[in-house]
Amino acid sequence: MRKSLQASLTGIFAALHAVLYFISFGLWRNWGIYIESIEGIILGPKIGFFAAFLGSLIARMVKPDAFWMFGIIAEPVSVLVAGFLAKAKWKPVLVAYAIMLSAYFIHPFGRALPFWTILDILFALLLVYPAARLSAYLFKTDVKRLSIALVFISFVCIATDSLVRVFLLVPCGLHSLFFGSFEELYTVFVLAATDSYIEDFIVVVVSFLVGVPLITSVLKLKIRE
Repeated sequence: MRKSLQASLTGIFAALHAVLYFISFGLWRNWGIYIESIEGIILGPKIGFFAAFLGSLIARMVKPDAFWMFGIIAEPVSVLVAGFLAKAKWKPVLVAYAIMLSAYFIHPFGRALPFWTILDILFALLLVYPAARLSAYLFKTDVKRLSIALVFISFVCIATDSLVRVFLLVPCGLHSLFFGSFEELYTVFVLAATDSYIEDFIVVVVSFLVGVPLITSVLKLKIRE
């Protein structure tokens, strides 16, 4: 990809990421999460990470959020994971999952919180390798297989976003900044987990409705080979 094109796409996706943050409403995360996988697939891990970080940072500088540290870390990391998987690199993703999940279950709060709240994350862990293998179909003309590959990568990507936030909240101890007791954390964690499953579904739908035609257009324009 030419450097001029890289710069243009970085600016476009960073701006889109920020705009989606500004117009968000409803569930517990902002709408920028719905394009994380597309950012990673089209831009790649490095440029995608930078675009997501830039967009997340600018959005929260303009419109501050009490939970800003979660978004500006989780969103770029999730795009990075999507970029790795799009290049069939599954080992770094598994290492990241192993570290964060181990830290979560070692922590006493992680063992005390309901197991069902992270089932999507555990399921995504099982999909990491298949998603990386299916990435071979992302930039080919077989739309059916492209759709399957995109859904797999998108699901792992959105689950990674959840995992990073959980990792920051529990093992890293950020819960102490927002909750005075475990009971408060428990209540919010369960409610957020319910919303998270809804967001997982929305991401899959967006992958079909937006991701497939966008990546098909990218293929025709030869932005990615």
